[in-house]
Amino acid sequence: MNVQRIRLIVQCIFFIILIYGGLLYIDLGNRLPTFSCAYVDDKGGGCFLVGFQHMLARPFAEFWGDAGVRLLKAVGIFSLWAIVLNKAWCGWVCPFGLIQDLLTKLRNLVSVDLSRFAWMTRKRYKSVKYILLALLILIPLGIGNALPGLSPLSRDWSAPFCQMCPARVLLPVFNGDLSEIYIDFSNGPGMLLTTLAILLTGLFFTAAFVKRRFLCAYCPMLALLSFFDKIGFTSLKKEGQRCTRCGNCSRACPMEIREIETEKRLTNLVTQDCILCLRCVEVCPEDETLKAEFLGLPLFGATEQGFRKRQGGGVKAANDREAGHE
Repeated sequence: MNVQRIRLIVQCIFFIILIYGGLLYIDLGNRLPTFSCAYVDDKGGGCFLVGFQHMLARPFAEFWGDAGVRLLKAVGIFSLWAIVLNKAWCGWVCPFGLIQDLLTKLRNLVSVDLSRFAWMTRKRYKSVKYILLALLILIPLGIGNALPGLSPLSRDWSAPFCQMCPARVLLPVFNGDLSEIYIDFSNGPGMLLTTLAILLTGLFFTAAFVKRRFLCAYCPMLALLSFFDKIGFTSLKKEGQRCTRCGNCSRACPMEIREIETEKRLTNLVTQDCILCLRCVEVCPEDETLKAEFLGLPLFGATEQGFRKRQGGGVKAANDREAGHE
């Protein structure tokens, strides 16, 4: 089974649904744990983060009424989606993730070597996505509330992450909408955040030729989903005693997760950076060492026979291209 080919097909289907689903009368709601951008006119479903930020921008007193009920309902719907698919939202559904994967294929096509960050460098910056998540929550709360002696933040800070998100700039383009490619000079916060959006969009394309899934490592949605790592129905399991530490998995992993190779004790390896792409399972040569499960039922497991068959089908060469130079 060529899981990555299947994954690409699934990603393309969800891209069509999430970007153009409105034209087909598809509506998956506005609480999705993925970057289905609210600024796309014909979207088939909306990202949770934009509504979440707007709901937080209210005085604390209102959370005891209807505003609190709406917030709890939104968080509940998001949580159900997150529990069912876990990080597969990132690896199989996210439109922004598909674009990054296609840019990686383009990099391979033009033979640009991949750079891999040093382990300590990657470890040092793992907290960035949690800092962004904290700001995403605290800044909207500061609009409706203030510390003693301070004034509330301006409404110009509304939905700060969405204003600086490169998905806001890029995804509407697929509907022929270029209106989000701009810098807002009407106020200070808007100018700062929209300028960051343009810079991050440029970084998005540049970094795609340096590192696979570069911006995913700093994504606050990935940070939010990480709270469901161990309770999600979809999981990645490892039999540590079977592992020979050949290193295939960590080299193939687009998120460069070292623990997938080194960990011997943990059984569930959906870590904070995992996107459940199952690339590690596909390149593992040891029977049942790695396997994906849904509610404890096996979905796809590593086998020596499958590994050898995929080697003959060119997976080794593709893996070498993806891994680049150490």
